[in-house]
Amino acid sequence: MPIYENGAVNIYYEEAGSGPPLLVIPGGGLNARIPYLSERTPFNPMEVLSDRYRCIAMEIRNANGSKSTGPLEVERPWDSHTDDQLALMDHLQVGRFMVLGFCIGGPFIWNLLKRAPERVIAAVPATPSGYLPKQPDRFIQTNTKQWAPALSEARDDVTMEQCSAFLENMYRDRDFVFSVTRDFVRTVTTPILVMPDDTESHPYAIAEESALLAPNAEMTFFPWKEPQDRIDMAVRHLRTFLKAHSSS
Repeated sequence: MPIYENGAVNIYYEEAGSGPPLLVIPGGGLNARIPYLSERTPFNPMEVLSDRYRCIAMEIRNANGSKSTGPLEVERPWDSHTDDQLALMDHLQVGRFMVLGFCIGGPFIWNLLKRAPERVIAAVPATPSGYLPKQPDRFIQTNTKQWAPALSEARDDVTMEQCSAFLENMYRDRDFVFSVTRDFVRTVTTPILVMPDDTESHPYAIAEESALLAPNAEMTFFPWKEPQDRIDMAVRHLRTFLKAHSSS
């Protein structure tokens, strides 16, 4: 099993296919793991896109049940994950790449574009997480129940208090897409394809707003997650988008 060791951080990843590199970020919030690409997403990029692309999927640091581990960097919740994504691509000797991220992968993508815009050729936030005004603490509350207890129980070096501080820094007083501001999104010239969702964790309004603000963004039709013929059409749009930018 491929695990990249980078100091105190261990990142589990898988690869499929060959061609232009495509970083794939699974959904599942702070428990994002590679199996969720089959279990929780409308299509699995590792299967659907590996005929044309070198698909590289990674499990995020400290997801419960994951082989990816590392320090809980309370003061750098978004940047610590971006560190791992960029370090893995460095390890694999990938300079520039495209990225497709589900759920929490949406905010991760925006932070990648903030940290390393020169390396991201094109980006696809799919069913992206976003802020819901009527439930401002949703992500803090959900992760306090579904992520923090199991992690703190499994790790002697992680406490519930640290998890709470981590979540506060990640989500408190952050709206929109959490990791960046609207003003930043207005400056992003990287080609973006938004594949929206419409749930409490993945609000359509935020996905649409991000697509309207980013000057080189487009969006798939909606709804697209079911039935299968709608998924197939959305994947065709995705393929067209990736092909148009894979030689950039």
